[in-house]
Amino acid sequence: MITTVIAEQVFNGREILKDQPITFQDGKVIAFDSVNNAKEFKISGLLTPGFIDVQVNGGGGYLFNQQTHLTALEAMVHAHSRYGTTWLLPTLITSDLTTLNNAANTIADAIKKRLPGVIGVHFEGPHISEPKKGIHNSQHIRALSDQEMAVYCRNDLGIKVVTIAPECVTTEQVKSLIAHNVKVCLGHSNASFELTQAALDAGAIGFTHLFNAMSPLTSRDPNMLGAALLDKNSWCGLILDGHHVHPASAKLATKVKSNGKMMLVTDAMSTIGSNQQTFEFDGHQIQLSTNKLTSQTGQLAGSALDMITAVNNAQTMLDISLEESLRMASVYPADFLGINTATQLLAIGANADFTVLEKSSQTSLHVSQTWIDGKQIF
Repeated sequence: MITTVIAEQVFNGREILKDQPITFQDGKVIAFDSVNNAKEFKISGLLTPGFIDVQVNGGGGYLFNQQTHLTALEAMVHAHSRYGTTWLLPTLITSDLTTLNNAANTIADAIKKRLPGVIGVHFEGPHISEPKKGIHNSQHIRALSDQEMAVYCRNDLGIKVVTIAPECVTTEQVKSLIAHNVKVCLGHSNASFELTQAALDAGAIGFTHLFNAMSPLTSRDPNMLGAALLDKNSWCGLILDGHHVHPASAKLATKVKSNGKMMLVTDAMSTIGSNQQTFEFDGHQIQLSTNKLTSQTGQLAGSALDMITAVNNAQTMLDISLEESLRMASVYPADFLGINTATQLLAIGANADFTVLEKSSQTSLHVSQTWIDGKQIF
């Protein structure tokens, strides 16, 4: 079936246009005009490229660490689609080798079956620093062995991201990961500036949840945070919920990293898109209160953030335009993953993945529709 949508406004990754028709067939954009025999929809609000979240631990009442099966992935996609996400990387937090293999097999199955919304996988740990582990389980923190390397080097997992601490992984291992199409990010680390720079020189291209669980910038020791802000070629994920990073710190970092390399991530747990108020994770009892997830020790435990809230927060906390906020949720993550250039998110041949936003108030938006592969799923 050929479908044409005509939205009041369309953000194409660069600018906002008015009354722009978009026609798609078989999940791909085929024209920016109405065509004969197309089923036509008129849409109120702003149509934007779908949000891409590269760090999603759970949603819809499921945690990928605890339920490494397709039902969990489907629930996560459905939950996050309510908030504008069209593509996500299910994220496995530090775990044992059996869970790691099970997660990889599930992702491979999802990729083979072309499960809408799942584009790959993010392994966050277990090769991280004990002092910066957060709620990650110390029992499973370990060096990168041949067994884990074999998992990361699989070619059936879609887009692969692995977060490591440079002090726990050699530069030779970083190079080997990159040679097998793994995007190496740095995080959960107490590394020095020099050690971080060595990992960047070896090919690491990103930083996982900037500021959080990484050695801080000080006057005499720039450490990992300083290296992240200075490096022009690497991307940084930012959890913009008002709890993980002070708005002023986030604003300063965004001004320094103003070259399209700062992207919004949620680090969301299972509460998103569910009525869940408490859950257990690796011996921690996690409580949701005032949009904040904490363990019984008071530590932050992932987030209760969704992407449209992150976009709204970006405008107010960072004092940036709606267009730039949307780029941080779509264009820049797409660039990081290497799936589109900024000009191809809504282009002939691109996937018909988009989100429709409407105003909740003068300063905030909500998601009214989400389409993946040309099908409205929310």
